[in-house]
Amino acid sequence: MKLTLSWLKDHLDTEASLDKICEALTALGLEVEGVEDRARDLAAFTVAHVVEAAPHPNADKLRVCRIDTGSGIVQVVCGAPNARTGMKGVFAPVGTFVPGTKLDLKKGVIRGVESNGMLVSERELGLSDQHDGIIELDGDAPVGAPFAKIAGLDDPVIDIALTPDRADCAGIRGIARDLAAAGLGTLKPLAVAAVPGEFASPLGIGIAAPEGACPLFVGRYIRGLRNGPSPRWLQDKLTAVGLRPISALVDITNFFTVDRARPLHVFDADQVRGGIRVRLAEAGETLSALNGKDYTLVGSETAVCDHQRVLGLGGIIGGVASGCTEDTSNVFLEVALFDPVRTARTGRRHGIDSDARYRFERGLDPEAVFAGAEQATALILELCGGTASELVVAGAVPEWQRTIRLRPDRVHQLGGVDVAPDEQRRILTALGCSVALGDDGVATVTPPPWRGDIEGEADLVEEVLRVNGFDRIPVVPMVRTATVTRSARDPGQRRTALVRRTLAARGLDEAVTWSFMAAATAARFGLVDPGLHLANPISADLDAMRPSILANLIAAVGRNADRGFPDLGLFELGPVYRSPAPDGQLMVACGVRAGVAVPRQWATASRGVDAFDAKADAQAALEVAGAPVVSLQVTADAPDWYHPGRSGSLRLGPSVLAQFGELHPAVLDAAGIKGPVVGFEVYLDAVPQPKRRAGTARPLVKLSPFQPIQRDFAFVLDQGVAAERLVRAAKGADKALVADVQVFDLYQGPGVEPGKKSLALAVTLQPTERTLTDQDLEAVGARIVAAVAKATGGVLRT
Repeated sequence: MKLTLSWLKDHLDTEASLDKICEALTALGLEVEGVEDRARDLAAFTVAHVVEAAPHPNADKLRVCRIDTGSGIVQVVCGAPNARTGMKGVFAPVGTFVPGTKLDLKKGVIRGVESNGMLVSERELGLSDQHDGIIELDGDAPVGAPFAKIAGLDDPVIDIALTPDRADCAGIRGIARDLAAAGLGTLKPLAVAAVPGEFASPLGIGIAAPEGACPLFVGRYIRGLRNGPSPRWLQDKLTAVGLRPISALVDITNFFTVDRARPLHVFDADQVRGGIRVRLAEAGETLSALNGKDYTLVGSETAVCDHQRVLGLGGIIGGVASGCTEDTSNVFLEVALFDPVRTARTGRRHGIDSDARYRFERGLDPEAVFAGAEQATALILELCGGTASELVVAGAVPEWQRTIRLRPDRVHQLGGVDVAPDEQRRILTALGCSVALGDDGVATVTPPPWRGDIEGEADLVEEVLRVNGFDRIPVVPMVRTATVTRSARDPGQRRTALVRRTLAARGLDEAVTWSFMAAATAARFGLVDPGLHLANPISADLDAMRPSILANLIAAVGRNADRGFPDLGLFELGPVYRSPAPDGQLMVACGVRAGVAVPRQWATASRGVDAFDAKADAQAALEVAGAPVVSLQVTADAPDWYHPGRSGSLRLGPSVLAQFGELHPAVLDAAGIKGPVVGFEVYLDAVPQPKRRAGTARPLVKLSPFQPIQRDFAFVLDQGVAAERLVRAAKGADKALVADVQVFDLYQGPGVEPGKKSLALAVTLQPTERTLTDQDLEAVGARIVAAVAKATGGVLRT
């Protein structure tokens, strides 16, 4: 939202400086994003009188000018063809920064003649691309006066970032009202005089749209006008805020849009056939809009039509067929209300951004329709002439009145600052509220029609705090509930940070991808709930919530491979969605590895990534998350998007904590990626929280003074027996002595029966009470062999 300081002062009687106004706006929640002060940038440029323009002695196209700057006579060499004796131009002294050239002006010698400054063109000032000659000013321009003031460029432009709830401040009057309430001046009264109608309108209005789509439509026929250029004051206002002057009629509608947040539209009445009808568009109807684009309507838009065709989209844009031109002599003025939600939906569907849509989708003042019609009629008659008809009205002002009780102490309870009840009422009254004080001291407040965002007591408290000043809320320390400060992060947040750090330490790069994906891809990764399909997706290929992060990471792998980086590892921590219910969102640590795990080199053989790389990543994440990794079971029941023979799940009892493995070839083919690619998914919400210890001290570290002993065992067992069963059996043979068991060899071939395999274990024994004897070692070995035979049917290989 842009406005100029002078335009603001049309509504606000104030002596406050520009800096003070900008500071107050930001404090009120109307954040100032920038200020363009051309007068400050052009301060060095002044009006100068060319006393003499003589030919240059050494150049035919140059002139040596003697310039009266108001503070003395200086000599300037000028090459402009229009430089002549007696003219007045714009002078820049030595040392001036010239905006158009981005250079500092220096004293120089041109063809043997000294030059002290320059006479500038519009391009050199950054005002336009005009550089055929220097700027010529009127003869009555005072010498030495600032050029910015003479040219009307001394009006600063303020750019404000509006939040969606402040529809009233989409007009300059609403901004002035806030500043007046904050004590920076007085809001000037705005006269609304009814314009008497001199005839009945030949065009009528009918509303056939559903209830609420267009609750009120006010129109007026004006005949015999002249639609020429708008006056200079109006053009200057619009140009300053970035709008292009077009014609008097169009400029008037833009003026009311910016000035009072009251969008209008004018139809060329001679092009309207039969009258105005507001209805829903029919599928397939077309509109050639004023922005030069053609639109095919889908059937749910609020359309403003005549009896034969669509003339415009209500609250968004008008059409070329009924647009006003310089030949227009009869117009029909539209002042209406349109449903904000339907307006926003239509604008998004067709990709139309307009000043009208910006305001209608935020909600307009329902009581300003009739006032807007009268004020716009008066300005049209003033600038264009003509005769106005009586108002034509369809619909009625919707109900907007509501009362809210405000308890004086709620301001302190919710805002932490004491504001006197009288000051509370003053602030609310200044903002346009009606305030009635009850016998119990509780105020009954009726918000104004332009503040649809005030719905409850907390909103009133916010208004009081905002105008009173958020900077007046005292700073108070937090109440200490314990001597030692507790961590601000809960165990779940600490777990997430640890998992992120661990996966990064394992060589994976963190990625952040969309929480959406294409519905077809989501179905491939287990999406079955239709409630996760988006009603209003930001893109056609992002129309479903993701049931797995893997698909997005696989797509990232493909993009990197296409750019020459096929070997990489990625991970992401984020939510996945299984249902629209509150418990349907799960926090998951997901990762992929692609290409080679060990690159080619002379010392070791190269190999591609495999399921065990993904398993190691998953186990590392689970370990730092607090899962009892040694107690997890591995089952071969990973989802369908994993390779059925090269994947698995990590379970703690019936709970699945993670899934890992090589990705299914069909999934990779659908993504256009060559394998191998492996991945894992760790469900952090499923990891049980560690049990709280009785005290805060860490458990005592128990170290053994005795040397650990390692013994190797090789067992022959059925090919289908999982290695995990063998490891568990060996660990359980003697829990006091067996400290660790690792599989270090797998053999199938000569010497081993078909259908069998040989697995070799490295068993670490850690005595704690005494050194083990040979008899102890033989006894432990026998128990291990017996436990393996009982659990797996395996026999010691000889």
